[in-house]
Amino acid sequence: MVMDDRREAGNVEVGTLLPRVSRRLERPQFRPWRGGAARPQPLVRPALEWPAAYRLRMVIGDLVCALVASAAASMLRVGELPRAFAVVVVMTPVTWTMAVRLLQGYQGRHLGQGAQEYRSVLWAGAVLLGAAGFTSYALTLELARGYVFLVVPCVVVLSLLLRKGLRLWLSSARAHGRYRQRTVVVGTVKSAGELIRELRRSPSNSFEIVGACIAGAKHLPVVEGVPVAGRPRDVTLAVDFSDAALVAISGHPGLTGKELRQLAWDLEERHVDLVISPGIFEVAGPRLSIRAEAGVSLLHLERPVRSGSRLMVKRVQDLALAVMLSLVLLPMLLLVALAVRLDSKGPVLFHQKRIGQSGQEFSIYKFRTMVVDADARLSALASLGHEVNSVLFKSQHDPRITRVGRWLRRFSLDEVPQLLNVLRGEMSLVGPRPGLASEVDHYEPDAMRRLRVRPGMTGLWQVSGRATLDWEQTVRLDLWYVDNWSSTLDLLILIRTVRAVLGGRGAF
Repeated sequence: MVMDDRREAGNVEVGTLLPRVSRRLERPQFRPWRGGAARPQPLVRPALEWPAAYRLRMVIGDLVCALVASAAASMLRVGELPRAFAVVVVMTPVTWTMAVRLLQGYQGRHLGQGAQEYRSVLWAGAVLLGAAGFTSYALTLELARGYVFLVVPCVVVLSLLLRKGLRLWLSSARAHGRYRQRTVVVGTVKSAGELIRELRRSPSNSFEIVGACIAGAKHLPVVEGVPVAGRPRDVTLAVDFSDAALVAISGHPGLTGKELRQLAWDLEERHVDLVISPGIFEVAGPRLSIRAEAGVSLLHLERPVRSGSRLMVKRVQDLALAVMLSLVLLPMLLLVALAVRLDSKGPVLFHQKRIGQSGQEFSIYKFRTMVVDADARLSALASLGHEVNSVLFKSQHDPRITRVGRWLRRFSLDEVPQLLNVLRGEMSLVGPRPGLASEVDHYEPDAMRRLRVRPGMTGLWQVSGRATLDWEQTVRLDLWYVDNWSSTLDLLILIRTVRAVLGGRGAF
């Protein structure tokens, strides 16, 4: 039969290259098909372990979080609880999980993705507040406003912490090779290789790449260390032999629309997922959307935000947090200023010309952490070579740093006076670090995109390794932020900054 010929041809090309052979193909089952031909029965693949375990833990955790929040809020009430109010306390966990489910918080493709999970929780909190107000008015229930405004923020915070803990558990498991989908990559040598490299950048990614189907590559044994299982037309054979649960198509592998649709049908029978990479990297999910025109699905890429209401919200957020932090940290700042003044000769504050948004020059303020003639000594130290970064001079044992300065740098307290730059509109709380004019002169064209937004006191590279990152990694993280920033991302970076500062890792 035709199917037998395909299997025989596939065994020559695929079976000798993939180390793991699926036992299911040793005893193929056939069922009648129209026209007298025969086709294989759908291959029933066992469900992945981690989505079910992850979802179950999340649902149970949300129920517990809501129960704890409602119980804590009810204990704060004085006097006997009305019967209707007691019912509300009991129903809060069920209502909360239903709200999260309604907003796709438990949807399979969003599990372990972080941003969408957090967004679902925040929106569910808003929905629960609105639903409580509407129910109270419609049914004339005497719900205490204090209870509602206490239990909802509490359950939102607890649910966010729950998801953070689950993500850490999943990332740790994946870093040890568990809870990953066996994946076959399809594409050209260049597109498939680039996709494999990008996926491997994160040790906790969800893909275990077990094979590749490469277009136009004869007698090529491996691509990026992945065994080549054949050509794009051999995808289903490669899936069967490698026991894959997902196919990732990159670039233009030579599959036409009709062939791609047929492949989707074949994978559907095998219960195998299909994902298509458009070849666009370093783009956040919210900037991508599907646009349907004349029956054709087009991937729409939103332009990075450079103006408008979202930029205004970022500015208001910067001003509010800068004023609050200045007032809270004022006593500590006075003590730091006194310590700097007593430790070594020179001014308490150090100011230096930096390059900001659109190439504008401004003066940045910091607590002085070096001797007065530090700039004069820089040329002698720079001639010895940069320890980490080829553009930014970083030395872990810089002799110019004072005793108090080394302590200030460890916890980034020397950067706090830059709140003044934030208030003046020269900087933002979150953004790329402002460079010296001499450093900007060495920027490659890609790095110049860092100047399209306000520089920040903290940013992605500061919370991802700080001074231990090389220049390429620094630019890559800053450019990702420039193209994908959002107010929610800013808040997440600020939270991660607190953890990075307290840990003191990578600061010198």
